[in-house]
Amino acid sequence: MKKAQSDTLGFVSQKDIVYNKLLPYADRLDEESNDILSKIKGNLGRAVQLREIWPGVLFWTRKLSTYMRLYGRKFSKEDHVLFIKLLYELVTIPKLEISMMQGLARLLINLLNSVESVLKTLVKSCRPLWFDELINLWMSVQNLPSWEVHLVNLFARLANDNIGYIDWDPYIPKIFTRILRSLNLPVGTSQMMVPRYVTNAYDISHVVLWVSSLLGGPSKQAQAQLSGLFNSITSFFHPSNHGRWLMKLMKLLQRLPASVVRRLHRERYRKPTWLTPIPDSHKLTEDDITDFVESMMQPVLLAMFSKTGSLDAAQALQNLALMRPELVIPPVLERTYPALETLTEPHQLTATLSCMIGVARSLVSGGQRFPEGPTHMLPLLMRALPGVDPNDFSKCMITFQFIATFVTLVPLVDCSSALHERSDLTEVEREMCSASAEFEDFVLQFMDRCFALIDSSTLEQTREETETEKMTHLESLVELGLSSTFSTILTQCSLDIFKVALEKVFNFATTNIFETRVSGRMVADMCRAASKCHPAESLKMFVPHCCNQINQIAVNEEVFNEEELDKELMWNLQLLSEVTRVDGHKILPYRSDLVQILQLTLRLKCKQGYTLACNLLHHILRSSVLIYPTEYCSMPGGFHQPINDYIPIKDWGRPGDLWNLDIRWHVPSVEETSFAFYLLDLILQPELQRLQRFAQGEQDMSRDDVLQSLTIVQHCLLGAGGLMPPLKGEPIPELVHSMVNLDETTLYTGVAYDESRENYRDAICSVMRQLLHYILEHSEDDTKSLFSIIKLGNEHTREPSVSDEPPSFYTSIVILTDSRKMSVHLNCHLRKLTVEGCQYRSIHQELMRDLLRLSTSTYSQVRSRAQNVLFTALGTYNFCCRDLIPHVLQFLNPDNSSVTQQQFKGALYCLLGNHSGVCLANLHDWECIALTWPAVVRSGLSSAMSLEKPSIVRLFDDLADKIHRQYETIGIDFSIPGDCCDVAKKLMVTGNPFPKEPVVSEEEAAEGLKRQDLKNSESVEPWKFEQISIGFLSLLLRDDHQLPPPAVLFFVKSLNHDSLYVRKVAISAVAGIMKQIKRPHKKVQVSPSELCEVKMPSGIIAGDRPDNQWLQYNSSNLPRTQQDWDRCVFVEKTHWGYYCWPRKLMMYAPLEEQPKQNLTREEMTEREQIIFDHFSDPVFINQFIEFLSLEDRKGKDKFSPRRFCLFKGLFRNFSDAFLPLLQPHMERLVSDTHESKQRCVAEIISGLIRGCKHWSYTKVESLWELLCPLLRTALSNITVETYADWGTCIATACESRDPRKLHRLFEMLMESPVNGEGGSFVDACRLYVLQGGLAQQEWRVPELLHRLLQYLEPKLTQVYKNVRERIGSVLTYIFMIDVNLPNTQPTTSPRISDFTERILLQLKPLTVGDEEIQNHVVEENEVGEQDERTQAIKLLKTVLKWLIASAGRSFSTAVSEQIRLLPLLFKIAPVENDDSYDELKRDAKTCLSLMSQGLLYPEQIPMVLRALQEIAGSSSWHARYTVLTYLQIMVFYNLFTFMSDQKAVNDVRALVISLLEDEQLEVREMAATTLSGFLQCNFLSMDAPMQAHFEALCKTCLPKKRKRELGSIVDTIPSADLVRRHAGVLGLSACILSSPYDVPTWMPQLLMDLSAHLNDTQPIEMTVKKTLSNFRRTHHDNWQQHKQQFTDDQLLVLTDLLVSPCYYA
Repeated sequence: MKKAQSDTLGFVSQKDIVYNKLLPYADRLDEESNDILSKIKGNLGRAVQLREIWPGVLFWTRKLSTYMRLYGRKFSKEDHVLFIKLLYELVTIPKLEISMMQGLARLLINLLNSVESVLKTLVKSCRPLWFDELINLWMSVQNLPSWEVHLVNLFARLANDNIGYIDWDPYIPKIFTRILRSLNLPVGTSQMMVPRYVTNAYDISHVVLWVSSLLGGPSKQAQAQLSGLFNSITSFFHPSNHGRWLMKLMKLLQRLPASVVRRLHRERYRKPTWLTPIPDSHKLTEDDITDFVESMMQPVLLAMFSKTGSLDAAQALQNLALMRPELVIPPVLERTYPALETLTEPHQLTATLSCMIGVARSLVSGGQRFPEGPTHMLPLLMRALPGVDPNDFSKCMITFQFIATFVTLVPLVDCSSALHERSDLTEVEREMCSASAEFEDFVLQFMDRCFALIDSSTLEQTREETETEKMTHLESLVELGLSSTFSTILTQCSLDIFKVALEKVFNFATTNIFETRVSGRMVADMCRAASKCHPAESLKMFVPHCCNQINQIAVNEEVFNEEELDKELMWNLQLLSEVTRVDGHKILPYRSDLVQILQLTLRLKCKQGYTLACNLLHHILRSSVLIYPTEYCSMPGGFHQPINDYIPIKDWGRPGDLWNLDIRWHVPSVEETSFAFYLLDLILQPELQRLQRFAQGEQDMSRDDVLQSLTIVQHCLLGAGGLMPPLKGEPIPELVHSMVNLDETTLYTGVAYDESRENYRDAICSVMRQLLHYILEHSEDDTKSLFSIIKLGNEHTREPSVSDEPPSFYTSIVILTDSRKMSVHLNCHLRKLTVEGCQYRSIHQELMRDLLRLSTSTYSQVRSRAQNVLFTALGTYNFCCRDLIPHVLQFLNPDNSSVTQQQFKGALYCLLGNHSGVCLANLHDWECIALTWPAVVRSGLSSAMSLEKPSIVRLFDDLADKIHRQYETIGIDFSIPGDCCDVAKKLMVTGNPFPKEPVVSEEEAAEGLKRQDLKNSESVEPWKFEQISIGFLSLLLRDDHQLPPPAVLFFVKSLNHDSLYVRKVAISAVAGIMKQIKRPHKKVQVSPSELCEVKMPSGIIAGDRPDNQWLQYNSSNLPRTQQDWDRCVFVEKTHWGYYCWPRKLMMYAPLEEQPKQNLTREEMTEREQIIFDHFSDPVFINQFIEFLSLEDRKGKDKFSPRRFCLFKGLFRNFSDAFLPLLQPHMERLVSDTHESKQRCVAEIISGLIRGCKHWSYTKVESLWELLCPLLRTALSNITVETYADWGTCIATACESRDPRKLHRLFEMLMESPVNGEGGSFVDACRLYVLQGGLAQQEWRVPELLHRLLQYLEPKLTQVYKNVRERIGSVLTYIFMIDVNLPNTQPTTSPRISDFTERILLQLKPLTVGDEEIQNHVVEENEVGEQDERTQAIKLLKTVLKWLIASAGRSFSTAVSEQIRLLPLLFKIAPVENDDSYDELKRDAKTCLSLMSQGLLYPEQIPMVLRALQEIAGSSSWHARYTVLTYLQIMVFYNLFTFMSDQKAVNDVRALVISLLEDEQLEVREMAATTLSGFLQCNFLSMDAPMQAHFEALCKTCLPKKRKRELGSIVDTIPSADLVRRHAGVLGLSACILSSPYDVPTWMPQLLMDLSAHLNDTQPIEMTVKKTLSNFRRTHHDNWQQHKQQFTDDQLLVLTDLLVSPCYYA
């Protein structure tokens, strides 16, 4: 095969699409592809050498990608490499516009799919050793910063690409702990969520890829952790649990097995690619797979019944069953059989059936792992039948899907005779053979069920009178399910069974009469299915019967004029039209009968009647002239062979073999085409003549007649379109000027047109156009006829093609069926559709104009239908948009007074386009835009606009919006570099197929260059339209061409326009213009080591080092004089120097080498003069500031970055030229407390501070002289509405600026932020503004941070709540730099540890006593000294605010410091959930919740446990109780880190068990809950010593009750014994409650032990009762399964207990 092919092609193809070989005309494809390929090579090469990116290169690269879609990579290796080189050169053209770039890049990716060298070189150039650096960084960050997600993505890809080359083992517990944390599962009783944990959680797809790459390998550690992970979260999958987190868990479940299957495929079956090969030591072994499947089974089986639906579980099961059917399928079957029996739980049935569908193939194909699988098949099918139930829609659908799935996999052939004839069968095969005798029974029962379903649909036909044309949505779904399932069954069954079924369906169809809307359609579908499978047998029964019935009824003449037809006639007609949808050869014998029926029925008066007749015509024509496959059976060759040679059971569940699919095609024979032409001459010809006479006004026809004729014409075109050659006509010349041939390539679609016959397509086309013009002139309201014409137009604008309906149900069962055949059909289909970009000829041009006329018609429905056809056509013909636009724009022309509103709207819609198609207003083409945009803007003057209809206004908004959203800067600079041309030249002269186009001559190349330059110079012309609406104009701002001066003038003037929208756009635009005309500043390279006179460190050391100390703020060495300022090297970027220096440190050159400041007007460019003149004009400035300080939307306005950019640009480009004019405005605004005034001045000030970057020292000094007083005033006038704006102002001003440059600002802000002047609120605001500035500076202002901390510490006892919260937040930022990153020097900024020491001293009075801390501070400053304790409580409140604030913001948690504060928090936090508690208690509780969720490192665990053990010995039971809740959350959120440390596990266990014996009842109960939780997530296990310990405790004797006098109330039982006995009972109860959804082997005995205590003293009795009722509640659902774990005696006791008399006592 290969050899022969390479001979015809002349080269060895890289990779074909295999399905092409199966097409009926496969032999012609090689020549065709060669022809196209040579055209592509030639023209693409020419286009590049002629330097014509648009349209030449674009057109031919598009053709190349189409070529690859159709033929795969069918070119030689040399060509392949050249194509890649060429595209690479094209993609990297510097100024390529975005959409071209995307298109070319997509094509390049397609070409690269098999090339490695490129990628390897790309990876090698990255920084070596990055893995250690990044993984340590990841390990050292605790609070999920937003970039952590990207790191996880990177690690996952790294792990997947290099399985077995990286040792992940040391990190595995940490990886799994973080994965578990990132699922955000709820734990414990009252848990606070950190919002950041939710927004920055890991993406499940990354997690899945990472986990599946870690599995396997010698250590098996990852699988152990994965099993732990699933064990700990299994109970969350139970259907009774629900929450936001559920979607994530289901996604994890669904994707993980798929990912492992993908990895197995890569390891065992895939051809080696350039992916790194996996070493044998790390490939997945059989045991690895088994362990993996086992670890997932329990959660998946729970998830089957989840509230989110069973789909995720079904997909997981499908992949798991591929690996280990014997583990997966039996438990699913166990759940399916009972579900099929119950009638009461339909949800259970749909869930189990959809999971069975998932595992169907693994079940049916059996195989050595699960040989008994196939024996379940028939029992399942028979039991599923009752699911075809007219009363329950979803059950019905899932049953259809279930049956169809299984039948697709199995040939329904009775093989029972093989039992006697063959002796070589295995036991299972014998069982299958004998079972297959039931197939016939199954088919007949299924049909009975379907008939019942159909009957019930008929009975419900109460809506005959209301005449709803359509079926309801549900009915149509049932119809689809029914017909496709039935056709699947018939396709798969043997001829014997088929004949019985055919007989049955024939009798059902002919003995009843159905209405044609609902039930009739279903029956007709069943009959069609039968005739499609075996046409000859079926047609023999149906056609004569239907023809006779129709003829008998039609004997009476009056039938033809009845409005309501006879039901029997209709039904037979419908039946006939459906059964003829079969192979054309088989219809020929009946042609005379069919023609007779057509002639009778096409002229029926009743619309429903003639529509059915038209359908019949359509189907007969289609089956005669199209190419389509004729058999769909799951095995090539069908099942009709003698049983001795072939046993169908061997084929159960076998996938198709691509090379012997043996598809049979129907290719029209001469006889069939002549029959089709005979029909057209007989039926179509007279109709066309009638319509033509009507259109010329020679004959009258009623509207109904016209419609009927049109319907017939339409069905003829639909049916026989494949026979008619495409429309003729002259190609339209020169729509686009190009030096390259832009002719379409044509594809062969299996039809040879017979040129000798009349081309009906042309005839229809011309008649339709005449008719259309006639109707539009005489009766435009005949919308129905117009609809038909539009439909016809739609048929015309598509090229003739061959249709083929793939069997419908394939869609839902692609999971299993072999979709290979499907691909062949679709491929055939694809070729038809790709006769895409068609050449635009004159006849098309006329059609398009007609469509445009309809699109602007009076009736909105006509408009919308015509527009849809128009948009499709626009996508089909190349470059025709350019031809159409002028016609559309005429409707928008204000000078054109005859335009109606409807035409106006229609035209706007045409410009808008539909959501998928072309948007005419936005083509990628300068010339079109130059026409369209001005027209849109001028159309506002049109008379049709004046009525101001809201719909028109809305259209304009949509149009402007779409243009804004979709507009991408169109390339102006279309230059193609020289290297590109060289590659193109090579492409034209290498290898087969050889391009026919001549290589570009020198003259042509020169002409191309000239055109390119011309194009680039022409492009700037669209600026001439100064009146173009400002919005469109602002889109045309670009960074590579400055705006022409008139446009600059226009924008600057628009700053003071009356309309707010225009002003907004102008502000952005002028800011952009400032950027365009900014003068470049010179930079020089400096060496950091020379600047600081210190040697550079070797290796990476982050943080504060000698070589970056000079960057930091140092008040003793600030540039306060001219020469200091000149000597100082300012580094604006904050991140430089912290981790390492840039390779080249570029700094600004000294002032004298920079462009001159303060130019005179004569020295400016024209553009600068325009701006200068306006902003030097006091009137202009007054108006401008007036507008800026207006309110836009009250309460919603914020600091505007656009305006900031505008001012920054002004002060940067013109230095302080405008300052004198602005100063009075600023002084006025700053003293006005209105929010809009304050906001305006804040925007100006931040622009000033950032804009003065390059000013000289003297100017900067005088600037600060002006600003400092202004800022002081502003800060004293600050209000609730404005403090955020001032914060933004200062933060924006300090961003990326050297702090030494801003020293005046910082010193001013530091003066005394918390001085009590203006009340607590102003203090809080000042702190906020200061924090905004310092936070931007990060690590470069340690001195300021120390000063601030020193200043704040005495004030930490401030009483006011708002100041307290602000101080908490400021503290977070002060300590932000105290991080623990890898290789970091201890910071010189403030450190948390020193701070904590100082605070603990002051908190001493609270730590001494053991009593609980009460908050008894009144919120007022009392006179005189307060005692130390009160001071300490106030301090504690602020410290709590700081702890809460830093939980969500800081990078790492200072665990060791927080632990020292823990005892205090435990003393305060309340146990009950009560909102009336004061702030102190609530904060303490929040703090504990947040701290318990923190991520711990292995070395920190012992410290935390020590602290908890100490607190557990405290005298306050509240504290002991809280220890337990803290423990629950902490262990779960650090599960794998704890589990990898055995000592920690033992300590936790000892702690919980000791608290079980606490004297306080609440603590004991909480300890039991905690224990049961730990057992449930498999953190602890119920081992023998623990069980023995509890049983011993249970046996603690209680002293006998003495008989007491009635009067004595005091109980004399010593409480220690009771406590111990209760502890034992609680321990047992915890074990029982720890497995809520199953019954482990040890449970029955424990329940018996527990029941012995039912009559103990309280509180024991209460515990036992609670436990039993909980057990009953959680095990109730599946009690039938759970019962089996108990012996009969135990069950008796248990039944007694659960319904014991004490319930009713």
